[in-house]
Amino acid sequence: MFGRMAPRAPVDNTRYYEMLGVSKTATTEEIKKAYKRLALRLHPDKNPDPNTQEKFKELTVAYEVLSDPEKRRMYDELGEEGLKEGGGMSGFRDPMDIFEAMFGGLGGRSSRGPRKTEDVVHALRVSLEDLYNGKTTKLAIQRKRVCATCNGSGASRDAPASASFACRTCHGNGVEVRLRQLAPGMVQQIQSVCSECEGSGRSVPRKYQCTTCRGKRVVEDRAVIEVVVEKGMSHGQKIVFRGEADEEPGVQPGDVIVVLQQKPHAVFQRQGSTLLMEQSIRLVDALCGVALAVKTLDNRTLLIKSRPGEVIDGAVPLKTVAGEGMPIYRRSTQHGVLIVKFKIEYPHYVDPAHHAALETILGQQRTEPMLDGTDAAEVEEHELIDFDESQLRAGAENGAREAYESDDDDGGTPGMPGGAQRVSCAQQ
Repeated sequence: MFGRMAPRAPVDNTRYYEMLGVSKTATTEEIKKAYKRLALRLHPDKNPDPNTQEKFKELTVAYEVLSDPEKRRMYDELGEEGLKEGGGMSGFRDPMDIFEAMFGGLGGRSSRGPRKTEDVVHALRVSLEDLYNGKTTKLAIQRKRVCATCNGSGASRDAPASASFACRTCHGNGVEVRLRQLAPGMVQQIQSVCSECEGSGRSVPRKYQCTTCRGKRVVEDRAVIEVVVEKGMSHGQKIVFRGEADEEPGVQPGDVIVVLQQKPHAVFQRQGSTLLMEQSIRLVDALCGVALAVKTLDNRTLLIKSRPGEVIDGAVPLKTVAGEGMPIYRRSTQHGVLIVKFKIEYPHYVDPAHHAALETILGQQRTEPMLDGTDAAEVEEHELIDFDESQLRAGAENGAREAYESDDDDGGTPGMPGGAQRVSCAQQ
């Protein structure tokens, strides 16, 4: 009634097994061992050739399918096309993540993000004037670049296409494994970067080596980069030059990072967009008004004055000048404030003949203190003298000596406080 259905075409459910070199009856452990062996040989760090990188991705897909029981069942029954149609090709992880999880990283690199060579950090000493006004300077760097003659293969053009340049020492793995005997029956396995190929996994025989890079795949390069210090930048700020560090075949170059290091300034200190300075003034300036000239970081001269009749308070001797601080980073037309901290210098001596004039301005001097009913005949009069730190030290030494002598007078053991008796303690 319904007619006969067309027979289903045979499915291709063997390619993944063939890629891994295992049989269709292989166990999960055998599949894992096969993947580890092939992945080390095809890893992009070892083989920068784009075709090899594509094989590495396909190999990883085959491993992830065959190591998952459900995906493997679908593949055996439906093949690649059926796996795609049935949704079995979704949820795949990045091939690098699988490799890193299995081998614990290669050369200490992380699998997160694109693989890069190491970043290079340079410290650049700058003055506060440079950070205020901006500055452009040149920085010479030494770095490695992929050899343009051999395109990073390390081999000359007349090298046979079929030649294998896998390192004979590490067998293309980039790492050497050595066994170290710690004790009878105890062996430690030590893994290190291959000394022959420096971790590349490739070693080109001398007769096939590129004449430019001598088989190293990279050449030394000197470059001059222009560092622009923008107005308002700060100590510790980083200026990043993407991709200007060393190159390696098949790996993204790292960055050159310039870190600003501000030199101390003779007048100003910086806190964000605020500039601080300290200025000594006389007592008469604090009382009658202050005026001072300040040379700015961009070589202007500011005449700073206090308001008429204003007194500089010694308890809070801070005043500000609006708009004369540091430029704000990337808003260089805006500035912070300048804070001036005044240090008031008092006179060491005032002629008594001037006391009357000072009392007229400052108020009547108190010549006799309040004695709170004490009989004046019982009051002892002393004169203040200048303080000397040696007096403080001598007082401390005399106090300690008096305490020691007092202990001896109490009849106790000499050198023991409070007349303490000597007690002999038997050790348990």
